[in-house]
Amino acid sequence: MVEIIQKDGTWVFDGDALRLTPGRDKNVGLLRRTLGELTVPLGALAGISFEQGKKAGRLRLRLRDGADPLLHATGGRLSEPHDPYRLLVDSDRFGVAEYFADEVRNALLLEEVPSGAVESYLLPGPPVPLSVSAGDGTASFDGECVKLEWNWKTEEAKAAAGTRTLPVTEITAVEWHPAAGLGNGHLRFTVRGAATKAPPKYDPNAVELWGFKKDPLMALVAAAVQARLPHPSGAPEDAAPGSREPLAPAPSAVPAGDEHDVLLRRLRELGGLHRDGVLTDEEFAVAKQAVLKRM
Repeated sequence: MVEIIQKDGTWVFDGDALRLTPGRDKNVGLLRRTLGELTVPLGALAGISFEQGKKAGRLRLRLRDGADPLLHATGGRLSEPHDPYRLLVDSDRFGVAEYFADEVRNALLLEEVPSGAVESYLLPGPPVPLSVSAGDGTASFDGECVKLEWNWKTEEAKAAAGTRTLPVTEITAVEWHPAAGLGNGHLRFTVRGAATKAPPKYDPNAVELWGFKKDPLMALVAAAVQARLPHPSGAPEDAAPGSREPLAPAPSAVPAGDEHDVLLRRLRELGGLHRDGVLTDEEFAVAKQAVLKRM
């Protein structure tokens, strides 16, 4: 086991997973403190880096695409104080940070962890229920429905529609954008059959954010909902919400004579993902059945 303890937080690696605990320093963002300790399985990692600076350095984890619903929902837009996968390192601990990074890299090599995208989330997302008030409203999520309630700062036409209740089965996408410069941010839900290009200020399925302290917490709501939507790389558009069935090759993707071989290779790949723990027994069974139907 290796660990590095800093004012910014503590990272521990036991060979199978990393445990990331935020510190109590004033520079630790509200989102990191609220999210609390994270456990990241080794199989979710694509790499680790350590960058030295004059006064401080940074350890950075790079997760595989599709491994974490928080990263998917925020699209890499979390600033450093709120990003749980960065750790500020004091100059007198540079050697420890380099050793820590080497140990993680060696484990990735020994375990032959692929760096490519995954087909199901490997982190669970924030726990529910949760509720956040910021900008022009309050977003609450109990695991089944999102509730949007408005405050006195909400645009009149939007508030007139009253409280919105969105079943997760009707949500097709969620996105969070922070306020930047003179532009406001938002938390927006795309609802089946009700897509809109209206600005968040007027969109009844969006909370407008103005760059205040609690804005980043809306990313937790986005991540919790994202964790319960079909995985972006593993479910067709017309799949039932919550399904994580990986796509089998489309008939037009390969010549007819080669399709059987492609499907056999797909079965072997799925078997490898199942043995490595990337796919659960249930997910593997569903994915395998989908390929066998094509055969």
